[in-house]
Amino acid sequence: MLKVVIQIAFLFIGGTLGLLFLPPLYEFIHLSSNPWLNNPYVSVTIGAIILFGFSFLFSDYFVRFIRWMEEKLLKAPVGDLLFGTLGLVVGLIVAYFIGFSIDSIQLAIFTTVVPLPFLLSIVLGYLGFQVGFKKRDELIQVFSSARASNLSKKKNAEDVALEAPAPSYKLLDTSVIIDGRIADISGTGFVEGILVVPQFVLTELQHIADSSDTLKRTRGRRGLDILKTLQDERSSDILITEVDFDDIQEVDLKLVRLAKKMSGQILTNDFNLNKVCDLHNVSVLNINDLANAVKPVVIPGEEMHVVVIKDGKEHNQGVAYLDDGTMIVVEEGKSYIGQAIVVVVTSVLQTSAGRMIFAKPKSNSKTA
Repeated sequence: MLKVVIQIAFLFIGGTLGLLFLPPLYEFIHLSSNPWLNNPYVSVTIGAIILFGFSFLFSDYFVRFIRWMEEKLLKAPVGDLLFGTLGLVVGLIVAYFIGFSIDSIQLAIFTTVVPLPFLLSIVLGYLGFQVGFKKRDELIQVFSSARASNLSKKKNAEDVALEAPAPSYKLLDTSVIIDGRIADISGTGFVEGILVVPQFVLTELQHIADSSDTLKRTRGRRGLDILKTLQDERSSDILITEVDFDDIQEVDLKLVRLAKKMSGQILTNDFNLNKVCDLHNVSVLNINDLANAVKPVVIPGEEMHVVVIKDGKEHNQGVAYLDDGTMIVVEEGKSYIGQAIVVVVTSVLQTSAGRMIFAKPKSNSKTA
């Protein structure tokens, strides 16, 4: 393909050269009186045929030369090509203006051999390329210094006027809305930034509120009431976004993708979503973590008054609960179901899913 392009180029160049140089040649060999040769189309055709014939001899050499140049250019660093080209352009521009200014005072030696502007273009173009190529490091330093100076001036100007901080986004998932504690936490002012409720979360919440299951329907409607409360309390700090990802079906994965897109954090109390966020390197704020952090510290050996309300999963275990919902597993507590007793804490297990306290009855701890 490249060889065909070169041959076509030879054809057009031959036609142009025939039009320019064959008429003077006819006069030199005293053939200008021939009317057939005075036809410019004939000169173009003759020149095109002659050079097209030469293309069969030289086209292979041109193909090899172009391939060699292509290989060299592809291996050359981008910075070398960029600054070399810029230097070449500058050199050609300077050569053009100098040639234009002295075009009327051509020296005699150049009028018959080669025009001075053409020679200037070659020399200055070459010099410009070499200067741009070899001085690229110094030119980069010049540009870097100028840019640093502009940034310094801009920073000084920004120091005069206080810059508003970028807003932080907190994306709410369905579980944290239904849970309801986010409204109380938001009311205290501990949650900063804009609370974002994606439309796909709102749609899931609406489906839960329309469920035929009574418990699910109650939880869904509670979630909608919580959102209404948040809107009333934080008016301008609640954002309902229509952004969706049709290629993803799972609401949790959509939420993770949106958090990445908005550079925001996800507010949740879903233990599994917490793990998914960790895998995707998405910042997550777990309400259960916050609740565990503000609970009173319980240490092994501490005594507590509890009411055993049911048996546990393991043999002879009983289960009690604190006022904040923390589960207490009482070893050998099955026989105390329905009774208030004093237990001694043996260990505490605390995770993002909640806190669990293990205890055992204190000897002679049965109370009225």
